[in-house]
Amino acid sequence: MLVPMLFAVSFHEAAHGYVADRLGDPTARLAGRLTLNPFKHLDLVGTIVFVVTRMIGWAKPVPVNPFNLRDPKRDMMWVSLAGPGSNLVLAIISAMLLRLLAWYDPSLPLQTQFPKFASSSSFFLVPLFLMIQISVVMNIALAVFNCLPIPPLDGSKILMGLLPLDKAQAFARIEPYGFIILLGLIIFPGLLGIPSIVDILISPLINLVIRLLL
Repeated sequence: MLVPMLFAVSFHEAAHGYVADRLGDPTARLAGRLTLNPFKHLDLVGTIVFVVTRMIGWAKPVPVNPFNLRDPKRDMMWVSLAGPGSNLVLAIISAMLLRLLAWYDPSLPLQTQFPKFASSSSFFLVPLFLMIQISVVMNIALAVFNCLPIPPLDGSKILMGLLPLDKAQAFARIEPYGFIILLGLIIFPGLLGIPSIVDILISPLINLVIRLLL
């Protein structure tokens, strides 16, 4: 799980910085965040959430200065979309690699479920198959989760880019409370024994896309 998780979050954050740099803001590049080095991107709490949920979590946001962008409102939408978009691309590539491995050795899916049937020739292939399989699930989960229109997730910036200016400014006022709202929607329902937004909205959508790809 560790390898696909580190690669997914690194690719996600680097994509934000790369698109911002292309649109005129060098802040992420100057801060050394245009890299796939996971230690530049990891967030302690977000990583713990990854380990607990095995699907969703977050990294340290890449610094972006909207005032450096050519069209701040429009360009911030593209910068925000780059993160989930990069995860969707990774999920598709991972699904293609998984099919290629299954074509090369049709017994691999069975060997991952029943390790005692694994042959010596699959010593490297079975772990690789499992990592790529996790990569599909994790990248789809990251893409879907980050599209929620709740600050500080990317979906909130995408929504602000689509809204008229006055409504976008009004929506931006909830940003200081976004993290509390997000935790409340995910954690509190579980404590109360009722379905959370993850159960109602995110998981079914993630499972739908996984079925389409795999």
